[in-house]
Amino acid sequence: MRQRYSEDQIIAILHEGEAAGSIQEVCRQHGISEQSYYRWRQKYGGLQRPEVDRLKQLESENERLKRLVAEQLLANEALKGVLVKRGLQ
Repeated sequence: MRQRYSEDQIIAILHEGEAAGSIQEVCRQHGISEQSYYRWRQKYGGLQRPEVDRLKQLESENERLKRLVAEQLLANEALKGVLVKRGLQ
């Protein structure tokens, strides 16, 4: 899924929302829903660009590790199936 706004743009919108008196007005100007604004604020609130880059890196690493664990569990299940078939367990 392609994001409509880059992380830099999201951070700028969040900073604008903090400085502005009305979040509804900021959302209207940028064509986003308030739900999107609050979801972004929950994820990126208070972060600067280097911190966002680190967050992306950690999310990527976490995704890679989850895939490795899933593959390992699948391999273990296959081995257990072979052992049961041979009557060793």
